[in-house]
Amino acid sequence: MIAFFSILLYNYFNRAETRLLKRLLSSAPKYEKETGHVTVTSQYMNSNPETNLEKENGAMKFGYFDDANREYVITTPKTPLPWINYLGCKEFFTLISNTCGGYTFYKDAKLLRMTRYRYNDVPNDINGKYFYIKENDCIWNPGWKPTQTELDSYECRHGIGYSRFTGSKNKLQASVLTFIPMDDNCELSQVRLTNLSDSQKTISLFSYVEWCLWNADDDSRNFQRNLNTGEVEVTGSAIYHKTEYRERRNHYAVYAVNTDVDGFDTSRDAFLGAYRGAANPEAVEKGQAANSIAHGWSPIASHQINITLKPGESKTFVFVLGYIENPEDQKWESPGIINKKPAEEMLAKYKTDADVEKAFTELNNYWNDLLSKYTVKSSNDKVDRMVNIWNQYQCMVTFNMSRSASYYESGIGRGMGFRDSCQDLLGFVHLIPDRARQRIIDIASTQFEDGSAYHQYQPLTKKGNSDIGSGFNDDPLWLIAGTSAYVRESGDTSILTELVPFDNNEALAKPLMEHLKRSFDYIVNHKGPHALPLIGRADWNDCLNLNCFSEHPGESFQTFGPSEGPVAESVFIAGMFVKYGEEYAQLCELMNDQAEADRARTEVHNMYNAVLKDGWDGDWFLRAYDAYGQKIGSKECEEGQIYIESNGFCPLAGIGIKEGLAEKALDSVKDRLDCKYGVMILQPAYTKYHLELGEISSYPPGYKENAGIFCHNNPWVSIAETVIGRGDRAFEIYQKTCPAYVEEFSDIHRTEPYVYSQMVAGADAQIPGEAKNSWLTGTAAWTFVNISQHILGVSPTHRGLSIDPCVPKGFGDFTLTRKFREGTYHIKVVNPDNVEKGVKSLTVDGKAVEGCVVPYVAGKDTYDVVVTMG
Repeated sequence: MIAFFSILLYNYFNRAETRLLKRLLSSAPKYEKETGHVTVTSQYMNSNPETNLEKENGAMKFGYFDDANREYVITTPKTPLPWINYLGCKEFFTLISNTCGGYTFYKDAKLLRMTRYRYNDVPNDINGKYFYIKENDCIWNPGWKPTQTELDSYECRHGIGYSRFTGSKNKLQASVLTFIPMDDNCELSQVRLTNLSDSQKTISLFSYVEWCLWNADDDSRNFQRNLNTGEVEVTGSAIYHKTEYRERRNHYAVYAVNTDVDGFDTSRDAFLGAYRGAANPEAVEKGQAANSIAHGWSPIASHQINITLKPGESKTFVFVLGYIENPEDQKWESPGIINKKPAEEMLAKYKTDADVEKAFTELNNYWNDLLSKYTVKSSNDKVDRMVNIWNQYQCMVTFNMSRSASYYESGIGRGMGFRDSCQDLLGFVHLIPDRARQRIIDIASTQFEDGSAYHQYQPLTKKGNSDIGSGFNDDPLWLIAGTSAYVRESGDTSILTELVPFDNNEALAKPLMEHLKRSFDYIVNHKGPHALPLIGRADWNDCLNLNCFSEHPGESFQTFGPSEGPVAESVFIAGMFVKYGEEYAQLCELMNDQAEADRARTEVHNMYNAVLKDGWDGDWFLRAYDAYGQKIGSKECEEGQIYIESNGFCPLAGIGIKEGLAEKALDSVKDRLDCKYGVMILQPAYTKYHLELGEISSYPPGYKENAGIFCHNNPWVSIAETVIGRGDRAFEIYQKTCPAYVEEFSDIHRTEPYVYSQMVAGADAQIPGEAKNSWLTGTAAWTFVNISQHILGVSPTHRGLSIDPCVPKGFGDFTLTRKFREGTYHIKVVNPDNVEKGVKSLTVDGKAVEGCVVPYVAGKDTYDVVVTMG
């Protein structure tokens, strides 16, 4: 009986939480269009942040989408993992979590790291840019951490290029708006304190950042040197970090506030106290900074501001964290004193709230313009949300970061990926074609003369990273993919004649078209016994290591052993070759080289036949052949009988369509690889380590490459389904990994519900549906290509804009605005017969056009297009 009433009470309060949140959402904050400022009031915030959750069907959400303001609103600090945002559009960047954790860097997260962050530390997500509020004996943070004082209310709004934190305690409200202005290398934090009580309040505000000694790798290891090198200067309310400025550097950092201060600290030991951490700093407990000057050890920057607030009164402070470079001949203003003039000029630009609002409006205008280049309005709000806001936003973040800096990549090792950056380009080329052009040049400059490439390069130097080297045999073809996407989008063929060095050696410079030819010929010249492409160290799946034979700890899965051999072949690269070989041929035709186009198509035809002859396993496409010539991804295998990559990409490339094999392969994918949370990478999972396969079989079943769900290649299967006209199935696959749908079970998924993750645990895992490695993943680009170009069906071609949707039955009519070259296309798609695919008619400005391509007209600025499906 007691148990029965306990259940009744639990269900009652569970439903009550849901009702409470709905009431809170109905009084959501207002958006001021003139300034782009979100006004946050306390009335809609739960009095207990730990219960400000929504539970539906046993699953739990920790916030909600605010589409009008383009924000995700987090309503409790206790998210399953830190949920972060990226700030910065050009060269200065911050990663910031929903509890104010994270770090900042200029250009390169390894070589120019400004603030420290501690991966794998406990409690999770340390350090950050913190603000402590002390009122009598109560000490708290607007973002909850690091003190973790229970707040009366809490909210984090992650927006497009900014984050806003609002917390309250004892009728004192603190709001922190943090963003990076468009044209300065600095981060702004506008802190507003409001007395919500009917009596006067006297409080102290403390800021806190911990400096990194620039090189993040060296900073984390070279203690015998680094504990002696830290240097600072303090001038008024500005704290300058100048470690190594005397010798090897001409840059420094500054952290300042736009008011007089009542104290400061630059020594971490003085601020925190002996054997203490950021959760209980001694200076804050005492209510008095030590005015310490760091000499070695660990320099920080902290300001103390004593404040009196009348009832209802608000006061605002602007904190600026900036990066400054000086010419070598202008480093000093006097002996030993750094030249602060450029820093003072920067700080002078952000002295007032009006200055901050102006910069914030400029940032919002930038994103308004960028995100207006592809917008859809349909009856499906989740599709609209992802297409118009979050998917394109994530594509821009991956453009900036590649895979170098996240909460899963330290920014110390990988740098930019050759393959990664080419794929990322597919998702952002329509947004910033001019910057895409430069990215292609940067990538191609790391290529070797034989057409292969460094697998990674460093973002600061733009030179190849030799730690891993080359030998990933899919890399060359991705350069063709990215260049083809750029030319189709922009119409700019001049890039093909641009002189680009090999291995960053200008003496070896050749036109980009020659780089593409060598990319193409690298595959032609590196085939195995079945006339399929050699895999090298690996292909897209870096963990399928068929030549390395790593047997002992310390032996790299990818670089140990021969690494590249004459037998191991990849059916996946064969599919890539068929698709991007045809795109290479089209570029040759644009350059009036028909002979080369014909040669390319002959090679593509031969590869197509090789796949049908030796890459087909009866019900699906093989994945590869190993170094012994044995099949991988075959019904003959005990484990790993079917893989996603070849069975997505071969049909995507058109292989097996006319023979009926593509449909058969995709049916096998659904029957063998599909699960509740997406399409798994392989099945059955490997239960033992296979020396001949490498890292892929080293993971526990259901995780990462061993039967996990790689969100990156799910779009390949979805696109393949659109190729054969199955809109229902294509959209089903799209939904399973789409954040707007995944939000419903955030407690299981764990990573941010507004962006894609790299991997979701598969059916064999202990916790299916749990995600890892969010934000920096090729999933963002490929999913946007899938939804925008194949499901919604608006795709750039060399001749114009193709409109050929493939949607699920019941999707309904939709309108779409697409900026393409100098024109804006207003597109209306009607589907009176409720078909999945097929264009019955196309009109442009009221005139019928044959086919589904709107012909490009140079100089034309507006197109009104109506597509009738049927």
